[in-house]
Amino acid sequence: MKNKFFQYIQQLQDTITSKLEEVDGSVKFKEDVWERPEGGGGRTRVIENGAVFEKGGVNISEVHGPLPLAMQQYFKVGEVDFFACGLSLVLHPKNPMVPTVHANWRYFEMYDKSGSVIDSWFGGGQDLTPYYLFDEDAIHFHEICKKACDAHHPDFYAEYKQKCDEYFWNSHRDEARGIGGLFFDYCKTSEEMSMEDWFNFVSEVGNSFLASYVPITEKRKELPYSKEQRDWQEIRRGRYVEFNLVHDKGTLFGLKTNGRIESILMSLPPHVQWVYDHYPEAGSEEERLLEVLAHPKDWV
Repeated sequence: MKNKFFQYIQQLQDTITSKLEEVDGSVKFKEDVWERPEGGGGRTRVIENGAVFEKGGVNISEVHGPLPLAMQQYFKVGEVDFFACGLSLVLHPKNPMVPTVHANWRYFEMYDKSGSVIDSWFGGGQDLTPYYLFDEDAIHFHEICKKACDAHHPDFYAEYKQKCDEYFWNSHRDEARGIGGLFFDYCKTSEEMSMEDWFNFVSEVGNSFLASYVPITEKRKELPYSKEQRDWQEIRRGRYVEFNLVHDKGTLFGLKTNGRIESILMSLPPHVQWVYDHYPEAGSEEERLLEVLAHPKDWV
């Protein structure tokens, strides 16, 4: 399974980056291939200063070796070995009318000292972070998520949408990071689902990503915007940074397993503002966004 999934994310990275280069039309992804001293490595692809994407990354990695002590404590296990692979992407567009998007699909195995697999699971999801809320975009994104889920289980969309709303919650701000999507983790063999079934589900979600995001980007990328709207985008990006550095488990895992810092922190936007005690005008589009972020909606 680990070889099958790693092969899948290699192909998916190629598919996604080639389409995003087409959407941007002005710049290409820069590629870095790196190795992890303890075992494994990855292929980082970053796009910067494009016509559409100010900064973005579509990264794959497969890392393995002894599970570090901090992660042993987190998983409540002794000295074990691990394998983890996944694709992680974040896109920060230049135009504040185009939402930021994040996605991640991953697979994990744990081994005893004889090399036998003692645990394995899939995880992943994707979420949309708009700066200006177009309801039809939120509905479109969630409809694609739901369609991918419905092909595998009637309960998946409602369950993983709720988990997404709970996970991408900036508890210190008491607001959501964005308008959600899907979040699933520890997807293991059960009476209903084999690991092959989980692979089919996760790959279906991964394959649906471009259909969920590209039409929104194409629709909004030429819209005019003011300096004030750009400032709002940068203030909201600050909340994105706060979530990634304070709450995100993926960032934490990367930092505690001696991951490649440049790849882990490629999710951070290049231009951000933290304005003291900032509140938008009453009745404004900016205020409407905050109201939705304070009370997650059912979009479909």
